[in-house]
Amino acid sequence: MRRLLRRVFMLGVVAGTAYAVWKWFESQRTDSGLSWEPQPAPYPPKPRVDNPSSAPAAEPVTATEPVAAQAAPSRGGDVWVEPADGSCPATHPVKAKMSSGIFHVEGGLNYDRIHPDRCYRDQAAAEADGLRKANR
Repeated sequence: MRRLLRRVFMLGVVAGTAYAVWKWFESQRTDSGLSWEPQPAPYPPKPRVDNPSSAPAAEPVTATEPVAAQAAPSRGGDVWVEPADGSCPATHPVKAKMSSGIFHVEGGLNYDRIHPDRCYRDQAAAEADGLRKANR
């Protein structure tokens, strides 16, 4: 019984020390002003800098808005649309996978194999949304 109490006491000492070290490291961190903007599932959150820039930015899309409002049907000015039956319409040929953050253009090695999450109007629109072009 005495051995058990000693082990429990030592475990408490180790846990308390670990907690104190963790709190010290937390107090040493600098506040970068970076926060995370929630996205609708299954997309990961996007980083957002809380420091306002001098130029007014467009109002960000929040997770409280329905997904249908974010990807309304194409009216010529939409940056991206939802794929129809797993393929992109001719007006939005750039295929994007949000889980990997990569977009594919026509003529690319894997373009025909990709089942997109979003379809973009052009490469610039996909890059502006934080995606990168596929290497091949």
